[in-house]
Amino acid sequence: MADTHAHAPKHPYHLVDPSPWPLVGAIAAGLLATGGLFYMHGGTWWLLIVGVLAVLATMFLWWRDVVREAHVEGHHTPVVQIGLRYGMALFIASEVMFFAAFFWAFFDAALFPKEATGGVWPPQGIQPFNAFEVPFLNTLILLLSGTTVTWAHHALLENNRRNLVLGLGITIVLGLLFTGFQAFEYAHAAFGFTEGIYPSTFFMATGFHGFHVIIGTCFLIVCFFRALAGHFTPQQHFGFEAAAWYWHFVDVVWLFLFVCVYWWGGR
Repeated sequence: MADTHAHAPKHPYHLVDPSPWPLVGAIAAGLLATGGLFYMHGGTWWLLIVGVLAVLATMFLWWRDVVREAHVEGHHTPVVQIGLRYGMALFIASEVMFFAAFFWAFFDAALFPKEATGGVWPPQGIQPFNAFEVPFLNTLILLLSGTTVTWAHHALLENNRRNLVLGLGITIVLGLLFTGFQAFEYAHAAFGFTEGIYPSTFFMATGFHGFHVIIGTCFLIVCFFRALAGHFTPQQHFGFEAAAWYWHFVDVVWLFLFVCVYWWGGR
């Protein structure tokens, strides 16, 4: 009788199968960036739409494969999960450096005003947002969303699937509300992206944060449907844990943006 375990792995590690998604994702991101540049400079919008659809398709298919590896094939052993946690922590650290560049540009222009800004900050002719209107409302929304995702995490640890799904659902709604209010804010901005260093740094910092909120919301939506399907257990739920870490990172970055860019930088 043949040994059915002859080819079973003899170690707790996961040797990932070759995947097309890193290359496909890079191409999709390139299409999205190129399409965005063309659109912002008065060009056609179709390449931007293609890029968005390509990125969304890549996210869906890549997540599908990772979920299959974790839940169906059982490759995410405790040893593998340690590596995944280190990887997620390093990814968030790289994102911190990404935003540090935007803050550096903003503080350089704000603390050492140049002749182009009239020697003052905010520059002459710029009417910044009132920090205690829509930005403050968005701050409350994100802080509340941080508490609801933490509530969902504690519910998961207690094996309370009802509160897990409820907490995730509320967090997703709050993330969508934040994005909606930020779009409203941009639509009523008193300055445009190309009108100087203040608009450029403002829209780059807050816009990329908004993009991260959208990605985080997508991440949480995936976790929501996985929670409904019963994929998470108190012992194995790295997918949810990674989403919660990312969401808390988004919260913290927004607090710095609110204090530094909206309040201090707009006085």
